[in-house]
Amino acid sequence: MTKYFRSNVDAMASYVPGEQPQRGTQIIKLNSNENPYPPSPAALAVLHNIDAEWLRRYPEPFGEEFRQAASKVLGVPSDWIIVGNGSDELLSVVIRACAEPGRKVVYPMPTYVLYRTLCQIQDADITEISYGEDYSLPLEELIAVNGSVTFIASPNSPSGHVVAMDDLRKLASQLSGVLVIDEAYVDFTEENALALVKEYENVIVIRTLSKGYSLAGLRLGFGVANPKLLHGLFKVKDSYNIDAIACAIGTAAITDQAYKNACVAKIKASRTKLAIDLKKLGFRIWESQTNFLLTQPPAENAEYLYQKLKEQGILIRYFKQPGLEDKLRITVGTDEQNQALVEALIYLLEIGSRL
Repeated sequence: MTKYFRSNVDAMASYVPGEQPQRGTQIIKLNSNENPYPPSPAALAVLHNIDAEWLRRYPEPFGEEFRQAASKVLGVPSDWIIVGNGSDELLSVVIRACAEPGRKVVYPMPTYVLYRTLCQIQDADITEISYGEDYSLPLEELIAVNGSVTFIASPNSPSGHVVAMDDLRKLASQLSGVLVIDEAYVDFTEENALALVKEYENVIVIRTLSKGYSLAGLRLGFGVANPKLLHGLFKVKDSYNIDAIACAIGTAAITDQAYKNACVAKIKASRTKLAIDLKKLGFRIWESQTNFLLTQPPAENAEYLYQKLKEQGILIRYFKQPGLEDKLRITVGTDEQNQALVEALIYLLEIGSRL
């Protein structure tokens, strides 16, 4: 304990992101669900033609250029959109605006662990409800808590499953607090919950350009909600939270839907092939509508495989937490990267069988 920090900050554990090797390191990186393909050429063209004036002046405080572009793509009014420095910032904005000691925040587990970290920062009351083995939503338990904020990641990480629209609609209709539907991986699925923001004032759908648009390094996300809900969130966001370069590049990227969709199609095809290859090795694979797979090795040696793959220059994700100790989350890479992973696993499993 130190004298500098609030007691809840001293007591909490930091969020641990996926490993980020130094630039130039020769490694196959399949641990952070990044898109293996480059951003849209239109986005890169903006980057290569940055005007120095963009850097001299403060940016537009609400990311209006991006809001207008996203409005056209999504078919929602621009004043229904809030832009953030990554979707993580918007998750933080919701918690800072709506949570405090004595107010409950609830979500099913396992899911995105940052929800817990953000709640601990605000010293909010946290209720974590376990998913079933089949990752069916504990709907009635979530409704019974009736949190000031309820987080649902759909598609969910690390499971990769999508929450049924009927379940989300029932949650929205019976909760008095804010329902946050975190759609970070929506570009890789067949359905989304955007329609719910027009039906329910308490729903915000949050998305990112990190996954489908290959812009994880840019840090740009956005939320869609009724302006009545956004009004309170705008009070909490930083004054100039979206830098001018991110806004301009993000605008070009979201406008280029054809390029994004082409990359997504390649990732979906690679996801199917990788799942088949891993099943042949005896892995259990959970059905995924994301750009990653939740897997269970045949010999219950998940941590061993994670460490040995790392030694060979292949990073995947291992979560040493309840319900995940025997599982690995593997980002879908290019076909070449996926094949290198499979070949490394074949070797490691053969070595393990001889021990």
